Amino acid sequence: MCGTDGDQVWTYRALRETMTRREIEHRMRLGSLARVRRGVYAGAQACAPVLAAAAHGGALGCESAARHLGLWVLGDPEMHVWMHADRHQYSHDGRACTCVVHWDEGDAPSPFALPAVPRILLQIFRCRGGEHFFVALESARRKGAIDAGGLRWLRKVLSAKGRDLVVFSRGDSDSGLESLVRLRLRAYGWTVRTQAQIIGTGQVDLLIDGWLIVETDGRENHEGPSRRHKDLVRDANAALWGHATLRFDYAMVVHDWDLVERAVVATIRRA
Repeated sequence: MCGTDGDQVWTYRALRETMTRREIEHRMRLGSLARVRRGVYAGAQACAPVLAAAAHGGALGCESAARHLGLWVLGDPEMHVWMHADRHQYSHDGRACTCVVHWDEGDAPSPFALPAVPRILLQIFRCRGGEHFFVALESARRKGAIDAGGLRWLRKVLSAKGRDLVVFSRGDSDSGLESLVRLRLRAYGWTVRTQAQIIGTGQVDLLIDGWLIVETDGRENHEGPSRRHKDLVRDANAALWGHATLRFDYAMVVHDWDLVERAVVATIRRA
């Protein structure tokens, strides 16, 4: 998340609506304004992805826009740029552009304003598929970044598969890993709760059929001795109350799902 709110990039014409030419030049000398390309300027707080998208000719879109807004995304390093139908692409960064460009209509107050969150989610569904869409959608719901009207709009414009994912989504998952695990286990018909409260243990990431705890560790390091000790204490307390615990890290859930799935299924079947 870039952490910068409000407009960060403007055309020269937009700046001239509120500033004189002399004021613009003064701000450039002070460093509070910088030229992105001919006729386009950015504030000093604009982050690198926003500047790159503006240099391309548009605004951040798809998963790049979602990441900029602090939504959980399923690890896409590519730059996604939202372009209006009347925009023109520009080369930038002095090398061949590898941006993924999204040409779709949508209301925006300026050529460099991010799409609305529902449109960002629609772009993710069309570009990256159902799983990427689902984890970003649940993250948006968790953060209050999409309201009932936005959900209704999504159900109207999405395919049947997308509409089904909107209906299945909730706003209680604390991370995209929890959302991803719950989605992938859906076919088994188990009751899967996220951020469940367990007596004697506290809050757990996922609880399957009321007894199997699944904890998902994110990208950050959880291998320190202090954290490891706390995890062992939690698991022991959970066992005292009749709960089994399985722990998986980011790499296992995202890159070795077959092992994770077989471990969960085998544990459930042994009960």
